[in-house]
Formats: sequence, structure tokens, C-alpha cells
Amino acid sequence: MLHTVNKSPLERNALQSCLEHAKPGSAVLLMEDAIYGASTGTTASDMVKDAMSNVTIYALQPDVNARGMAGKVMDGIKLIGYGEFVDLVTEHAKTQAWL
Repeated sequence: MLHTVNKSPLERNALQSCLEHAKPGSAVLLMEDAIYGASTGTTASDMVKDAMSNVTIYALQPDVNARGMAGKVMDGIKLIGYGEFVDLVTEHAKTQAWL
């Protein structure tokens, strides 16, 4: 399953809920303000690092760039563009949006 999260983990618990429910082998895409969950040194960093042992975490590169986060994304998170986002959607039978 592909899980998409668009709210900042510093303001809402959508990312935490997503990671608690994501099954091993799932993919999680951080976009819009959720990309702050991909950065190092935040209250969400340890939670995201722990989750990477079970799920693949992606961040939308245009959103990373738009928020000045280039170079601040933690190791292990895969940066993708819109084309790869479409690929992720077609590769997974189901998509769950976390709001």
C-alpha cells in the first residue's frame, strides 16, 4: 500500500498515525508540509528513522525545494519527482491519504 501524508508532523499527528498503521513493505510519501518529517533534528526524526526499517519513505523533491529543505533530508529517504509519484500510485494496489 502507498500512504501519502501532507501535514507537518510538527503540527499534526497524521505522520505518526500513518507510520503506526503502515505494514512492512508499504511505501510512505511525504509531500507538502509533511516533508518536515524527512528532516534531521526534529521531534519526528527518530520516529521516521525507526519506521525506515519496515517501510520505504519517499519525499516529493519539489516540495522539499519549495520549503528550503534541500540538503536537510535524512539519509535513507528517497527523493522523487512528480513522474515517480505517478509511478508509485500505479505500482500499489491501494493508496491511503493521511490528513
